[in-house]
Amino acid sequence: MSIPLASTSPSEWWYLTRGAGTVSLLLLTVALVLGIIDLSRWHSERWPRFVVDALHRNVSLLALVTVVLHILTAIADSFAPISFTDAVVPFITPYRPLWIGMGTLAFDILVAVALTSMMRQRLGHRTWRAVHWAAYACWPLALLHGLGSGTDTQEPWMLALSAICLAAVLAAAGWRTFFGWPTYPARRKLAASLLSFGPLALLFWLFGGPLASGWAGKAGTPPSLLSSAQPNTAATTRGGALHAPFSARLDGSIHQSTESAAGLVTVALAMKMSSGAAGQLDVRIVGQPLEGGGVSMSQSLVTLGPIGQPTLYRGQVLSLQGKQILAKVSNGGGAPIELSISVSVNETEGTISGTVHAQAAGAVAR
Repeated sequence: MSIPLASTSPSEWWYLTRGAGTVSLLLLTVALVLGIIDLSRWHSERWPRFVVDALHRNVSLLALVTVVLHILTAIADSFAPISFTDAVVPFITPYRPLWIGMGTLAFDILVAVALTSMMRQRLGHRTWRAVHWAAYACWPLALLHGLGSGTDTQEPWMLALSAICLAAVLAAAGWRTFFGWPTYPARRKLAASLLSFGPLALLFWLFGGPLASGWAGKAGTPPSLLSSAQPNTAATTRGGALHAPFSARLDGSIHQSTESAAGLVTVALAMKMSSGAAGQLDVRIVGQPLEGGGVSMSQSLVTLGPIGQPTLYRGQVLSLQGKQILAKVSNGGGAPIELSISVSVNETEGTISGTVHAQAAGAVAR
């Protein structure tokens, strides 16, 4: 039997769905800002109204295309159990139903706006306008969908991108509220309240939700998919740490199991470190089995620690090529550590041996 360690990095569908989702948020942000400007009838000599209107329409259509791409690649990616039905009927998917459902609802609204726009002459202006106003709900739904269900939410670049999108929408909405409605004082007060308290509520939710530990389970990730992402319940603030750079010998065991319901394979490597650094290094890889052996990695979990604190550092696999593993771990109190792991498997006995080289993050060539 071939031990499935000669695997690949996460599937191309996983990268495509993340990229398409990020681009969709950017395009929806631009479309919303242009929509607010167009609604205010702003224009100049260089930017007449028809230019703003055309840009708004074309960017909105492009956003719909990228959203469709995001949905199709999410369905094609075999890790999360998302179906075509889940893509059009909100809140029924078994995978993070609330947050995926928000994205589904945003997609349904976009489709409704596109269809009614094509039939605008038959429907009449009043009906079209009522549906078109619903399009403004797409952006907050898309933002919450991305933050609640995205795998990159805790990444600094994603947080910065979300902050930029939020700032652009707040600036456009604020300009519309305080300068675009000279009358309608009740509307101005309501809009001002939303602009003031909305971002604060979002920050409060972020730090208590997606940026807090254990969010995957709270968000509704099925238990069968949490095996590679369980929150760390061990104390990580006690003394004792591994100081990079260091190298150590590895000896341990390898175990493979199959999740019958999802058809996923879990490969667990439990290794003791010696001869340079003493401690424990465990690697867990989850993914779809490949023909001829191997696993198409969807998720991973790496734990590292000295004797007595085996899970002091936690992280994930960055790349997996054959029996060479590159991982990054951190204990939240210092610079992350990158691990270059080389293993040799005894398939008959189910044992594993090898070496690990640790450097401060950024020092290991990728």
